[in-house]
Amino acid sequence: MANRVRPIAVSGADRAELERLQRASSTPAGLSRRARAVLLMSQGLSGVEIAERIGYTVVQVSRIRRRFAEGGVASLRERPKSGRPPTVSARKRAQIVALTLKPPGAGVTHWTTRDLARTAGVSHSTVHRIWQAHALQPHRVTTFKFTTDPEAETKIHDVVGLYLNPPTNAVVLSVDEKTQIQALSRTQPLLPLRPGLPARQTHDYRRNGLTSLYAALEVASGKVLGECRERHTGADFLAFLQRVARGYRGHELHVILDNSSTHTTPAVQAWLTAHPRVHFHFTPKGASWLNLVEAWFSILTRKSVRRGSFETVRALIRHIERYLAEWNTHPTPFVWTKDPAAIIKKALRRGPGR
Repeated sequence: MANRVRPIAVSGADRAELERLQRASSTPAGLSRRARAVLLMSQGLSGVEIAERIGYTVVQVSRIRRRFAEGGVASLRERPKSGRPPTVSARKRAQIVALTLKPPGAGVTHWTTRDLARTAGVSHSTVHRIWQAHALQPHRVTTFKFTTDPEAETKIHDVVGLYLNPPTNAVVLSVDEKTQIQALSRTQPLLPLRPGLPARQTHDYRRNGLTSLYAALEVASGKVLGECRERHTGADFLAFLQRVARGYRGHELHVILDNSSTHTTPAVQAWLTAHPRVHFHFTPKGASWLNLVEAWFSILTRKSVRRGSFETVRALIRHIERYLAEWNTHPTPFVWTKDPAAIIKKALRRGPGR
């Protein structure tokens, strides 16, 4: 005859709660197992049988029986962990935060948890917890830049106006060049992606030459006209500009550019005079990020160039040309959303009283 024990007494309300805890996907795994153990106890199963079914030891089953008998369902929940509670006072926390906001000692640029822990007389894990609680990240730094162009506001309104309200029956183009794209070849073949392993490439590489990519992004459609050239000169820019103009015969062109010296050479100025249908719109000095084609250059770098390996410049150029062709089969326009006032507020350094 099986060795059975007297079933533990479980009320109707407790049984319903135990069954809910056992079924609910949001119940912690440990609590769900303890609830199941109590339900099996209520059926009169022995500690050995319960232990075999759930994966506990007989001693653990006995402890769960005692916990439930003394405290009911509430006693099955996780108990506070043993150990000394944190003893960092509010004053010490404030001191650590204040130290974090001040420059560290001579010769270093930012605090680490261990440096600050030594200074404050606490553990580095305590410093880490306080930094997390106050969203402090001394290891990070971001950059910013103010434009000092005296015509910045006018240029921002001009360029952003073309994005938000393009002229009727005209084409808006964002034009720039990505210079010095390197044809790098890795010294060993790429190790491909595997389950559990990322693709891998050697750290060292060979430099096989440079190319410059001229690109014109059609703002309305997202299509890109691109051309790689050996040099980055005013003559190269003018040759590309002429190619762009031929591609849009019969259309008024509004071309957004940055302030590179190659965009304002005498030859370019003379060509503009001879082609009044082409209008230049310059971004403020120090604010070339306002030019939408920069976003496309970023995508090109991440998705096509950075992880490539090219034995020759020609191989690099063919690779870029293939990416251009693929992009233009399903172009994605970039939608500008910020109004000029919001940009001016961030991009311009305002003096007192302005």
